[in-house]
Amino acid sequence: MEHNIIFDFINSILLQVNQSSPGPSGIFPFSRGPLGSANPIVKGMIPSAIGITFIAIGLNLFNAVIKRKMVDHDKLRRLLKETKAWQKERMAAFRSKDQEKIDDLNKKSAYMNKMNMEVMQMNMRPMMITFLPLILIFYFALPPLFSYTVAISPIPLNFIPGDFFQLTCTAAKVVSQPHICKHVNDLYFWAWYFLSSASFSGIIMRLTKTTMDLS
Repeated sequence: MEHNIIFDFINSILLQVNQSSPGPSGIFPFSRGPLGSANPIVKGMIPSAIGITFIAIGLNLFNAVIKRKMVDHDKLRRLLKETKAWQKERMAAFRSKDQEKIDDLNKKSAYMNKMNMEVMQMNMRPMMITFLPLILIFYFALPPLFSYTVAISPIPLNFIPGDFFQLTCTAAKVVSQPHICKHVNDLYFWAWYFLSSASFSGIIMRLTKTTMDLS
């Protein structure tokens, strides 16, 4: 899985914190409650949805440019290709129960673990640069611009049980938080950002040649 997708998911988890239970505002943004504004600068669902989509594309481009500048992609692809080939060969040996082959491949485990760690470090390096400015944008720049909900989904998108990771408003939220959720299946503004970012991430990585697709 591309680290950009993982990063989008991490961002969405952070954006979801306290979404269902507003807390007192403070310096640390996680306590500010649901993200959005009752009187946003950008009015209307269509302008908001389009605006957030362009912001998601722009931030993805920012991530891709930083990654391209900081990561040796030829080396990264070589490491990924080598570890993938070893994992595939090891799985085949386990399926065929070839113990001699398994023992031989296990001798390379320490080396492969070292390469996996190097891959992780190479992917983490640009994230260390982009993480703080993106969080500041998410928590301090975007909420005043947009309403709490900016689109309507034809179906509920709350596939994960519980209240922690909800993309759309439920009937209970419409009753308990009418200032946030106007209709069932309204999409939170951070959720629309997450879906937009995930949708364009692969395209942008291909255009900027930062994808790690080995096929």
